[in-house]
Amino acid sequence: MSTISLKNTKYSYGLIAIIFHWIVALAFIGNYVIIYYQHWFVTPKTDLAKSLFSFHTAIGVSVLVFVVLRIIWKFMNPQPKDVPGTNMEHLAAHGAHILLYIVMIVIPLTGYLGTGGPSQLFFLFEIPKFADTQIFQTVVQGWMNLTWEQFEAPMDFIHKQGGAYFVWVLIAVHAGAALYHHFIRKDIVLKRMLYPITPPKD
Repeated sequence: MSTISLKNTKYSYGLIAIIFHWIVALAFIGNYVIIYYQHWFVTPKTDLAKSLFSFHTAIGVSVLVFVVLRIIWKFMNPQPKDVPGTNMEHLAAHGAHILLYIVMIVIPLTGYLGTGGPSQLFFLFEIPKFADTQIFQTVVQGWMNLTWEQFEAPMDFIHKQGGAYFVWVLIAVHAGAALYHHFIRKDIVLKRMLYPITPPKD
């Protein structure tokens, strides 16, 4: 009986990479569901609204941590070879993945940087709001000579506008490509991110 591979191979992703992928994906998308629900269905400034926002920020910070761990694990493992396709298809796929990693870092990071209150990590301990940190005082106020209001505005714009539009387009393209490979091309692109695949014997 074959064992499940924890590490990546040249043929498929390992179990750890798969777990990181789905933790980040589900937490990232689920966090949007939480904040949309708060905006659309919950009365502002109520205890429920505050609790949902706190939950949202906690998950956002957690996502950032898991993305960093995922990137570290990515560089510690070989990456599966590209499935058959044209150079343009491979270039587009790699470019989309790079954009996804950038988004998964920038959106949670700007969410924390632009938040006016403290955040929590894994609900275990509190992270102070960025405006209260020495980094903000030294870099933003000292070197950049910006007030909190001046600094917060672009962070909020990137986090909210980028999250509301660009992120969903990128996610739709990524999911659509995976489904295209699975149902049209009938290759292993989607399968190898669902479970480790053993390469066929020659």
